[in-house]
Amino acid sequence: MVEFTLPKNSKITEGKTWPHPAKARAEREYRIYRWDPDDGRNPRIDTYHVDTGDCGPMVLDGLNWIKNNVDPTLTYRRSCREGICGSCSMNIDGTNTLACTKAMSEINGAVRVYPLPHMPVVKDLVPDLTNFYAQHASIEPWLHTVSPTPEKEWKQSHEDRQKLDGLYECILCACCSTSCPSYWWNSERYLGPAALLQAQRWIVDSRDEATGERLDNLEDPFRLYRCHTILNCSKACPKHLNPAKVIADLKRTLVERQV
Repeated sequence: MVEFTLPKNSKITEGKTWPHPAKARAEREYRIYRWDPDDGRNPRIDTYHVDTGDCGPMVLDGLNWIKNNVDPTLTYRRSCREGICGSCSMNIDGTNTLACTKAMSEINGAVRVYPLPHMPVVKDLVPDLTNFYAQHASIEPWLHTVSPTPEKEWKQSHEDRQKLDGLYECILCACCSTSCPSYWWNSERYLGPAALLQAQRWIVDSRDEATGERLDNLEDPFRLYRCHTILNCSKACPKHLNPAKVIADLKRTLVERQV
């Protein structure tokens, strides 16, 4: 039998349990992944107790309460608090989602919060998304045209506009890509669900005139075809998009243009 042993510095240890808030009528226990690259210690799980009578109902509200009232060193990303920016994506209760749209009431027991899986960690709950954004840039997410620029605007029919539904809503939170085993093992070559969904958004745009070049860019054993239709991406998307179907559509398009 083969035995695998994790490096010592990658093993998660039990961290500090912080005091209960004084005079709290209701509490929720938070167990949060902590790691600071500057202190030389292993990752740990710290335990906090949030006064739910003094904060909002979402997981992000609890994190904000902890940072403001208990531990200012807790590090995570946040911005809009409306499920629009994608900044507060993290793994909550075993699922990749947005902390600002995940309610504490949806979780049984302790609220367990980790950074997005299989990504380098900058600090605590902040993943390094450098490669993720570089892959998005590689599909050139802007309008490519060769026709003369119109005086006012590029016109589009209502029917063509509707083809973008289910694509343009992506907020690049990385929940889908970081839930994909194929992306975990091949992230240096496989574009992942988010970038491929964005690629399709421009391929089907009737105003874009570089469809052939965009498809050529995806014609590669790894960039597109590492997808094995596991469907984790569609289950994880907090905007209820369907990257798995989009990837299947891309594969079909590449086959059809060869026939």
